[in-house]
Amino acid sequence: MKKITSYCRITDHQVILNGKKLEIAFSGDPGSSRLTEIYRYLDVGYPKFHKMDNLSKAGFLASEMVLGSLNYDRETPDGSTSVVFANKSASLDDDKRFQETIKPDNYYPSPAVFVYTLPNIVTGEVAIRNKILGETSFFILEDFDAEKMHIFIEWAFSSPGISRVLCGWTEYLDGHCDVLVMMMEKESSNGMDYNILNINQLY
Repeated sequence: MKKITSYCRITDHQVILNGKKLEIAFSGDPGSSRLTEIYRYLDVGYPKFHKMDNLSKAGFLASEMVLGSLNYDRETPDGSTSVVFANKSASLDDDKRFQETIKPDNYYPSPAVFVYTLPNIVTGEVAIRNKILGETSFFILEDFDAEKMHIFIEWAFSSPGISRVLCGWTEYLDGHCDVLVMMMEKESSNGMDYNILNINQLY
């Protein structure tokens, strides 16, 4: 039976992993500094994190917590898992940063920013970190929509050999973070029932 076996919710004010609020001593204003504080709290030890854009950092951190709670094997290539994320603003947070670098009166294009002006980079970062070889996809929606997320997950499950889908809403814009990442498993006796109602409740 399909189950939601783990989930993580990150907002400007809290981090929740499987129903438990993590006691992270945030300092300063919401934004990228808070993502770094979560990273340090988790003691991940993945230096590439510091080069990521904020959208990738947010999706990466939530995925780390979900996969870590499931004792996911990050060393063995995994063709049985897909990654499906969505958000509202695509890569607008980076698009705005890049726009600042190409103003005629202040022209200094930044390749380090430009490389993140595609929202699906976050799914790639997660897949690379965890050696996930299944399909990765990123969708743009007007708002969080559990029914559409359900459709995306079912689509991913329809691919041959896929038994798990790491799925979520990864929104980051102007210092504000709104993330929900869940692991859906096709055959599991653990976790909560996989349905639209429960997806909505987790968000």
